Amino acid sequence: MITEPARRLFKAPIEATADALARLGITPNGLTIVGASMHLFVLLALARGDFQQGALLLLVASGIDGVDGTLARRTGRSSSFGAFLDSTLDRVSEILVFLGLLLFSQTAAGSIRPGGFAAWLVYLALCGSLMVSYSRARAEGAGLGTRAGIFGRLERMTVLWLGLISGWVAAALWVVAVGAWVTTGQRVLDVWRLSRTELRPAEARPETAD
Repeated sequence: MITEPARRLFKAPIEATADALARLGITPNGLTIVGASMHLFVLLALARGDFQQGALLLLVASGIDGVDGTLARRTGRSSSFGAFLDSTLDRVSEILVFLGLLLFSQTAAGSIRPGGFAAWLVYLALCGSLMVSYSRARAEGAGLGTRAGIFGRLERMTVLWLGLISGWVAAALWVVAVGAWVTTGQRVLDVWRLSRTELRPAEARPETAD
């Protein structure tokens, strides 16, 4: 995964940006909402097939997403609600990006052809991405937190961004779809491994329909 190396590499500029935003009186939750809202413009750009503009907007929106957590920590405003809001809007942001590609897949222009397997490819990539996040959240809810896997959100968005900027959108979607589902499987196996190290009564494992 490139998440941790990227965090170390960009730690200083992210902290400097967070400090500047704090001086302007911008709150972490407000920044989270702004970052998520920018994905609406990403959706519009992708829906009309303007992939390079979509890539630029996605880069800016992702940059904002990368600062809100640091802003919360450096201003002493970290909270359970803030973490929940950030995680929830991250999922909404991903949905908006894939929705833009899905809408474009129904047009006659661009490298993603209308109808056929194009819509299914977008669907597989979206569902895989959501399952990566869900599997982690469900594991944490069961007291067996995991970050196993090769394709976290940063990896997925990086591959998708490269596909948008290069025009190789279909190839990027294939990589995201396969990588996301492989990661989901890795997390299931990791939670299974962790669960075997614990002696837990059957009644401590609630049955849910999630």
